[in-house]
Amino acid sequence: MSFAQPFTAAPDDIDELGHVNNAVWVRWVQELAVAHWESVAPAAHRDAYVWVVTRHAIDYRGNLGPGETATGKTWVPEAPRGARFDRHFRFTDAAGKTLVEGVTTWALLDRATGRLLRVRPDIAAPFLER
Repeated sequence: MSFAQPFTAAPDDIDELGHVNNAVWVRWVQELAVAHWESVAPAAHRDAYVWVVTRHAIDYRGNLGPGETATGKTWVPEAPRGARFDRHFRFTDAAGKTLVEGVTTWALLDRATGRLLRVRPDIAAPFLER
């Protein structure tokens, strides 16, 4: 299931070029993924597991200025591979133009031990595109 939420560029998000800094886009990618996890994962899963990023692949196609809003959308199109899965994302402006898009690879950790865990089907199911 895909998930979307808006992001508005605050004054501190703007770099010397007058638009959203690349580091802010990365932060928004993380915030979008975490919000997706928190919105659909059962409480028991949120309490037992934590995700970490192992890879980002990001294409920057446009940008936002101060006060402008983008809609971030994320989805998981394929079943996990062991402890990892790829999460796709896209940020679009009010006209629907793609500003930033890419894929992040996430790994599942046991919250108590910090050890990698295989992503079981019941953990992945709420996120997979059907």
